[in-house]
Amino acid sequence: MPDPDPRERQTVVPIRVRYCECDPMRIAHHASYPVWMEIARTELLREQGAPYRACEEQGVFFVVARMSLKYKKPAMYDDEIEVHVTGLPCAGVKVEHRYEIRRGSDLLATAETTLVCTDTRGKAVPVPPGLLP
Repeated sequence: MPDPDPRERQTVVPIRVRYCECDPMRIAHHASYPVWMEIARTELLREQGAPYRACEEQGVFFVVARMSLKYKKPAMYDDEIEVHVTGLPCAGVKVEHRYEIRRGSDLLATAETTLVCTDTRGKAVPVPPGLLP
């Protein structure tokens, strides 16, 4: 396996599956996964020294332009899961992330997102230098 790109940024966020995120069979609803991904993505920004709140206060917003999500095994009520997120090197107006959602050694889902950086009017703008690896 090749060495990771030093410009990639990674973090792992622990989450416990809540009852409200599950269907009557106590299986996490598919709509919960993008929420968990957003939590991890936001934490990654915070660890980079750019909390999303501060980005918004500076007039910088991120809009999800593409999401790909593959479910492999179900997460269940009260499971302790981890969302692994990798921020890929960004260029221009877009920011890309890869995700793995795990329960211990079990891979539950993989995903990718592309976000577009916008100003307060929704116009695409370059990613601010402070967010570039």
